[in-house]
Amino acid sequence: MTKSELMEKLSAKQPTLSAKEIENMVKDILEFISQSLENGDRVEVRGFGSFSLHHRQPRLGRNPKTGDSVNLSAKSVPYFKAGKELKARVDVQA
Repeated sequence: MTKSELMEKLSAKQPTLSAKEIENMVKDILEFISQSLENGDRVEVRGFGSFSLHHRQPRLGRNPKTGDSVNLSAKSVPYFKAGKELKARVDVQA
């Protein structure tokens, strides 16, 4: 599902809100999550999951095209961990 598809579904579920209001809310939520991660904070949505940062150590990598060694610096990457309820909902037992 894309962001625009999400906004369409929310618009159908909440007909009293305008499409622009829904678009602004979705953008604001994503921006708040991004800002929190940028500040090094963790974002937890109970029943859904949590967003946090994982820190990668500097390492020696390879250029796949040339095979040359390349020094890769340390970096932080966003990480999402699904909550118990979300895991249970998507775990379809056949």
